[in-house]
Amino acid sequence: MREEVVRLLGQRARAVAGRDTAALLAVSATGAEEADRDLLTRTAALAFAGYELKLTVFAEPPADADRLSVGAELAYRLTGVDDYPALLERRIELVREPAGWRVAAETPTGAAAPWDLGTVRVAEGKRCLVLGLGEPAELAALVALADRAVPAAAGVWGPSDTRLLLELPLTVQQFARRMDVSADAYQGIAAVTLAVGGAPVHTPADRIVVNPDAYRQLSELGRRVVVTHEATHVATRADTRAWTPLWLSEGVADYTGYLGTGRTARQIAPELAKDVRAGRMPTALPADTAFAAGSDGIAQAYELSWLACDLIARTHGQDRLVALYRTVGAFGEGGLDRAMKAQLGVGVTEFTKSWTAEVAKLG
Repeated sequence: MREEVVRLLGQRARAVAGRDTAALLAVSATGAEEADRDLLTRTAALAFAGYELKLTVFAEPPADADRLSVGAELAYRLTGVDDYPALLERRIELVREPAGWRVAAETPTGAAAPWDLGTVRVAEGKRCLVLGLGEPAELAALVALADRAVPAAAGVWGPSDTRLLLELPLTVQQFARRMDVSADAYQGIAAVTLAVGGAPVHTPADRIVVNPDAYRQLSELGRRVVVTHEATHVATRADTRAWTPLWLSEGVADYTGYLGTGRTARQIAPELAKDVRAGRMPTALPADTAFAAGSDGIAQAYELSWLACDLIARTHGQDRLVALYRTVGAFGEGGLDRAMKAQLGVGVTEFTKSWTAEVAKLG
């Protein structure tokens, strides 16, 4: 039975990748034909370089069973952007029919695929690919920002032939389904980068998923900063490790995003400036927990981190900020103090004193 299920999943995957309606319907259960035709419609604009369904959860059914539920891993690559596949977990419902077992339904068990949300539109730029469910004009505007963001990030972090892949759901509910998160927790967060920290440049399937409600509330400059911020996460992914503090990874992303915008420190850090005027001063660099979606003070955490990285760049040079980031990744867990001394000549304690003095200037 297991071999038959593996064969069915293989036939289904090949039919979707090859846009073969007849082959897909040949393994569809009675009543599932309309949904499977719709699947081909929703993915019609996508160029798959790879599409596989790998059986992951299986229990041998009783001999007289006529229904079976299995788990599968969907691994897909998009032509021109993915060197390695994006992975999603799926639930496959099977039914026994006179001609044999057939696929009755396929549903996500965690994060949804873009096409689970609706018919995907594609807009292509020189340095990016945008997948979206909204109007073509909105996708085109995001393409323009992404095409600008790649060289902006490269100007700080070095040249790259990476093409950004961005996804723009139509609603915050779709964003939540795509990310498998609570929509309420991500209010005010305009985009999230899905990337595997520490992986080599040409391995993970990076995606920048835009939160449409928060993104649409931003000014044109705000959108530009957000897209460049996320492009920086992609550019720094190979040097980012589990022990890289979030104040540093988010700080360098905001530093790169705001570079050249002409914004003052008070304009970039308005919430922090309010806190300083009210006498609320930080005593330590932001902890990782301060960046959790929905956390109180998350805006200040980002602003404090930007100020820290901007201070490093102004005091020691942008190249030292880049070197510090890479050294933290290379030195291993607990190596932040050593890395700062190696690249900046000061440890965490001394730097924190300089940083808090800089924060005080916002008052």
